[in-house]
Amino acid sequence: MSKIGKKPIEIPAGVTILFETSEVVVTGPKGTIRVIKPRTVEVTQSGNQLVLQPADENPQTIMNWGTTRSLIENAILGVTQGFEKKLEVEGVGFKVSMEGTVLVLKVGFSHLVKFPTPEGITIQVDKNTITVSGINKQQVGQTAAVIRSIKKPEPYLGKGIHYQGEVIRRKDGKKASATAK
Repeated sequence: MSKIGKKPIEIPAGVTILFETSEVVVTGPKGTIRVIKPRTVEVTQSGNQLVLQPADENPQTIMNWGTTRSLIENAILGVTQGFEKKLEVEGVGFKVSMEGTVLVLKVGFSHLVKFPTPEGITIQVDKNTITVSGINKQQVGQTAAVIRSIKKPEPYLGKGIHYQGEVIRRKDGKKASATAK
């Protein structure tokens, strides 16, 4: 039995949920998200709670049960609060700016890197901090990961783009390694 799937989901005020044949549509103050529901998981609403039940005891159905519950809960959080990831840019001469809806990065290449903002995502820049926000948790995380992959932090000086609060494992340089022997 799925520990996650058993828990009912609380529906906050201002959120409406519609059940379609293969989708659960969650609508709230920030927007609408459609969550694909497997045929083997039944979703019912009782009062202000959603309850999910598996149709059978197949191991794959039990896995889908917990995953579907998590996806629906993230959709409810997304349409009420939204999600955001913060990235920091570190390095001498590294600069970040917005030109309309295009993120422009100057991160040590011979050219500027231009990253167009995906639909449904908002990108804001404040000095050396990039804030990626939106209602879809997967889309926010994927966009932040793509921006980070443009210039990953390197282990010697720590230059590059990293998540706020991410600990970068630093390596000793050649001179420090040679003197330690």
